[in-house]
Amino acid sequence: MDALPEQVEIEPLPMPLRWLGRPQAWSSDAGRLAITAGPVTDWFVDPGGPTSLSDSSAGDFSNAPALVGRPSGDFLLSARVRPDFASTFDAGVLLLHGDERRFAKFCFEYSPQGKPMVVSVVTRGVSDDCNSFSVEGREVWLRVARIGDCFAFHASTDGSFWRMVRYFTLDDAASMEVGFEAQSPTGEGCSVSFDEIRFEARTLGDLRNGE
Repeated sequence: MDALPEQVEIEPLPMPLRWLGRPQAWSSDAGRLAITAGPVTDWFVDPGGPTSLSDSSAGDFSNAPALVGRPSGDFLLSARVRPDFASTFDAGVLLLHGDERRFAKFCFEYSPQGKPMVVSVVTRGVSDDCNSFSVEGREVWLRVARIGDCFAFHASTDGSFWRMVRYFTLDDAASMEVGFEAQSPTGEGCSVSFDEIRFEARTLGDLRNGE
């Protein structure tokens, strides 16, 4: 199996990225990134423990492939996310990563009802899991913003109007890495395309309307 590069440069991100987990395949070109996750891959720490659910998504996971780096100061990172949905909980994700028990995910995920959905997860020792809204179609724009010691998730169905989904804190915000993840907790794998990637080294002006 080919070795992964120690560092990856993705336009327009100002910092190098590193791999967490191993992708089945990946590529990048001119500001576009594609990641393929293998089977039974996720970042999730079930709050009820590994036997709390009957399906194979229950339990602790930290094996989904993710490409992350550490920016300095406040920022906005956004991308159009296009997963090849096949199985429940397949997702393309913008990931905030501190360690295996301190991370947050902003997901475009395939629901148990077979609907693409915007989902967020914040993990402080254990994970929570919050479904936000369903999306018609197979693409959505996701954005992560750091605002001092806090973070915000916004989503858009057109890349222009941003809807606030979540506002939260994580310990030691300055140490958090941010990047891109693909996952397939119950399936045989999922390929995700990230394009229209944008990075702004600024503070979000209006949390509620996303400007």
